[in-house]
Amino acid sequence: MKIHCYIEPHRSFWEQLCARPDSGKEDIGKEVGAILEAVRTDGDFAIRDYEERFDGVDLRYGFKVTPEEISEAGTMVGDSLKEAIRAAYDNIRRFHEAQVPSTVRVETAPGVVCIQKAVPINRVGLYVPGGSAPLFSTVLMLAIPAKVAGCPEVILCTPPGPDGRINPAILYAASICGVEDIYKVGGAQAIAAMAYGTESVPCCDKIAGPGNRFVTKAKQLVSASVSIDMPAGPSEVMVLADDTANPAFVAADFLSQSEHGPDSQSILVCSSHRMVTSIMDEARAQFPALERKDFILQSLRHSRVVVLMDRGSMIDFANMYAPEHLIINMENPWEIVDGITTAGSVFIGPWSPESAGDYASGTNHTLPTGGWARSIGGVCVDTFLRKMTIQELTEDGLRGIGGVIREMALEEGLAAHAATVTCRLGNK
Repeated sequence: MKIHCYIEPHRSFWEQLCARPDSGKEDIGKEVGAILEAVRTDGDFAIRDYEERFDGVDLRYGFKVTPEEISEAGTMVGDSLKEAIRAAYDNIRRFHEAQVPSTVRVETAPGVVCIQKAVPINRVGLYVPGGSAPLFSTVLMLAIPAKVAGCPEVILCTPPGPDGRINPAILYAASICGVEDIYKVGGAQAIAAMAYGTESVPCCDKIAGPGNRFVTKAKQLVSASVSIDMPAGPSEVMVLADDTANPAFVAADFLSQSEHGPDSQSILVCSSHRMVTSIMDEARAQFPALERKDFILQSLRHSRVVVLMDRGSMIDFANMYAPEHLIINMENPWEIVDGITTAGSVFIGPWSPESAGDYASGTNHTLPTGGWARSIGGVCVDTFLRKMTIQELTEDGLRGIGGVIREMALEEGLAAHAATVTCRLGNK
């Protein structure tokens, strides 16, 4: 287990240290674009072709999950896992219900009332990664806020296993969230299906959910015609640790994201080289007990350790990287988080592992990656709402601002706009 360590790197080198694994790789846009166009043109035929090619499954008899398959899945999930999923469901729903926005009503001037109300998006498409680790927890993270928002139609796409079936835990999680329209489609072809619609999969007004770099690229390309939540690609974590941290805790956090896949990334920022040595010793001790060793080793090739002895520099470096997950395992951590402006989700103190947010604390784990945390946040109830404004003016209200409207309209050369006021009020 070899990881590059950089001691007090100059700020001019920070940007290189913040580079993601995909930087400099061959652009996959052409390949993904071809998949999108094939699905847009050939619909279900293209989906069946790509599913056989990429997932090795024959879907000639259809790829919508039947009610019988959903019911059967419930009998295949153990009671302890069912209990865990329901407990997580309760916490996630409780946190997201608190996010529902109130209607805004303001009388901006006498007789002029302006309202902003949140309206659910009509049909949303959720993408749940499958592959080596079917993420049934992502079903909860996407379906719960969509349902809390009140979306009338929620569909879900996720790749099938080699046997042509969906992981039972994914179907069980979907069922307790009230999602019934589920399709055995993965990868860029699933994004295309939800964006353009096919004979079987309805086109959606918005697509949400994480995925690999092919899924992320597909979402970016279809965003010209359908709204997306964010570019949520390969997972990443940054851990800030000083000499008060427990090395075993930090090592576990550092390794945790690496098991997601070979393109995941972990960044450790320590305040001393002594702590780096202790943490790496712990990581080597913990590694043999982990199952996904190949993924972890590949991920660690582009993970790194940075030593910055000044707390202010650690904050600045974290803000430059803009991590999906940021763990602050330092003395007086709230002083640190007050300076953090770019992170998807922050975990404070020694007893807040990133896995808490992944599963059961209540926050959402669908978060911006690749530095997008500088400008956007993670999935929440707002993701599935659109804001609509309403206004009502009385006659006196229009008289009060009519002169303002006409003056501005005429200055912009839009006489017809001014006339909508004049025809009501005359020249008064």
